[in-house]
This record gives sequence, C-alpha cells and structure tokens, in this order.
Amino acid sequence: MSTGPVDHAADELPPFLDGPELADELARRKNARPIRSADDLACEGIFDTDEELNEFLEDTYAARRANLA
Repeated sequence: MSTGPVDHAADELPPFLDGPELADELARRKNARPIRSADDLACEGIFDTDEELNEFLEDTYAARRANLA
C-alpha cells in the first residue's frame, strides 16, 4: 500500500475533487467560457432534419406545459 502522493495522468482528475471544485476543474480543462447571450449558443447544423427540430420543440413545449398546474 502506498502512503505518498499519487501521480495522476494529465487527463485524469484527482480523486479528491467533488461538487463545485470538480465542475470548476472540468471547465478549466475544457477552456469553457460563460455564456453571455443566446447568440453564443446559436450555430448551424444542430438538427439534421426539420423533423428532428420539430420533435425537439414539441418535447420542450410539452415539458414546459407539464409543470404548469
């Protein structure tokens, strides 16, 4: 059994990270930046077809209506 510090591979997360610290470390490694506006989320090619887009919108609207009552 080892009692000294453990060397982790560069892509491996230290085992003591949890909760917000883990999220912060993952964001740092991916060079994630805060979303400033909805325009940051807009991009072409998310849905392959209009049918996929319509299915997504129907599911979104149904989920919103389910929480009204």
